[in-house]
Amino acid sequence: MCRHVVTTIVLLCALIVYPASASVPRGVNLSNMSNWDIITAEDAPPSEIYAAEEFQDYFAQASNIHLPIVHEENSATDGQHHIFIGSSPAMRASEVGFSTDEFGQEDFRIVVRDDNIAIAGLQQANSRGTLYGVYTFLEDYLGVRFLTADHTYVPPIGIWRVVGPLDRFYHPPLRFRWSYYGETNRNPTFAARIRVNTVTDDPKLGGKTGLNLINHSFFHYVPSQKYGKEHPEYFALVDGERKLEMGGGGPELCLTNPDVLRIVTGTILDALKKHPYMENVSVSQNDNNKYCRCPQCAAIDEREGTPMGSILTFVNAVADEVGKEYPDVMIGTLSYWYSRKPPKTIKPRPNVQIQLCSIECCVLHPINDPNCEKNVQFCQDLANWGKMCNKISIWNYNTNFSNYLLPCPNLRVIEPNIRYFVANNAMGIFMQAAGNALGAEFSDLRNYLIANLLWDPTRSGQKLIDEFLDLHYGRAAGPIRRFIDLTHEHALSSGLHPNCFGRAKDYAIDEYIAKAGIEAFAEAKELADNDAIQARVEKASVCAYRAAIEPIWYIKNKSEVEPALAVQMRPLVERFVELCEKYGVTQASERNKIEVETERLKRIVEL
Repeated sequence: MCRHVVTTIVLLCALIVYPASASVPRGVNLSNMSNWDIITAEDAPPSEIYAAEEFQDYFAQASNIHLPIVHEENSATDGQHHIFIGSSPAMRASEVGFSTDEFGQEDFRIVVRDDNIAIAGLQQANSRGTLYGVYTFLEDYLGVRFLTADHTYVPPIGIWRVVGPLDRFYHPPLRFRWSYYGETNRNPTFAARIRVNTVTDDPKLGGKTGLNLINHSFFHYVPSQKYGKEHPEYFALVDGERKLEMGGGGPELCLTNPDVLRIVTGTILDALKKHPYMENVSVSQNDNNKYCRCPQCAAIDEREGTPMGSILTFVNAVADEVGKEYPDVMIGTLSYWYSRKPPKTIKPRPNVQIQLCSIECCVLHPINDPNCEKNVQFCQDLANWGKMCNKISIWNYNTNFSNYLLPCPNLRVIEPNIRYFVANNAMGIFMQAAGNALGAEFSDLRNYLIANLLWDPTRSGQKLIDEFLDLHYGRAAGPIRRFIDLTHEHALSSGLHPNCFGRAKDYAIDEYIAKAGIEAFAEAKELADNDAIQARVEKASVCAYRAAIEPIWYIKNKSEVEPALAVQMRPLVERFVELCEKYGVTQASERNKIEVETERLKRIVEL
């Protein structure tokens, strides 16, 4: 069919759909908005005011047009040339108006049509919908990318950028999202921009989710220092003893002791009176495996085929009591380590939340890889929990906790893992990584990847990785991408199945990988277009130098190092130390500060 006939048909169809008497909706040319303004409500909460300021700032960077922010006025209802930020009467009365009364805390709607833009979520103090809607608009229609706390990519709009007409609603699939990196935890403004909703109570940033991380908490309710001397029976019986000195937070509790139930329940009820907005409370095991083996606890566990038997019996009892006064508050408990397997017959109460932890799983293969034996049982446990509980959240592990700075070739599993958790009805995901550190291996890239996937699990992990590398490193991205691909392919071909603790060899990081890394980063540094990119390359190169000094990393005394090895390692250690100091690396591992390790290394090689 010739082009002219096709054009005629399209025009005829347009006439049929939109007769001459009808008004055809049209989009907005973002490059031609010099006579526009931004409208907010007179009584807008702090997060809506801040959302308007963020829109104003980034739009000005992209367009060189400074849009004034005004409170709603009668003139705002004329339907021309306004950007409505937040749910104001003026917005609702406009041609793009809508109600947000039924929205959730983070829901938003974006309407673009006929010289009007509306971006709004629920209007209340602890709502983040409008702010998140603004960030989504900036990303999806202006091309803004919030890469790191100190690097936001803002491309120019140019002379022609038409958006819409469109009407878009978004409901985030996860209520709890935490990309657990120091770079996020120490920068609340950046956390809000990447829509991590667990970091700050700041009302300007919309506060945070009412869901708390379910964590080790028995020691908080019944501390052995307070109760141990007079009531040793409150604590776990292990090998015939009530041991009061115990790592991992303290001794576990005797979960069939009625006084323990009374103390825990009373403490929680008192806390909820002081903090009525809490949506969940943790009632969970401490971080050791010395659970109670007294006859009463042991009988439950034996009958249920898992130590979770006595834990869930206790948690259900707490949930029953708390539910009488606070029926909407969930009692959360960890399904972790020895308690990961669900009990045979006991089911969680409707107000019980299960936080399932994947600490034993392989980090190199997707969590649902049927050929990875370490992961198969986790998937079975998740499926079994899903049959009995509709309030499941996930605690996943995304770093090498023994060595924060070593290459960790697990970037490719982050997307399938998050998708799998969401597909299995997780309501929240805690992606634990180097949360107590700055400058961990590829922490900026990982943070960007994880946060974006938690916000929208339908996105491509590989595209996000490529996007970050290209925008953050420019022409220097090529060698860095090559090194990342090499570490992943090398690890996958090794046949290894490591968990989140290990040495270099456990992740197939060897001398070949270290050499390739140093060469790749040297090439990337040469390709860097400016000093800022060169600094980003140097910061990322720490992982290659950490891999290169693996032969002496665990050595304590200088006498243990052969002279030739010391000579070989000396320049590598010197550069490693220099980079760590220059780029603010704070931790060598979850428990060890970098200063301690670098001082030891310098002694060993006589720097």
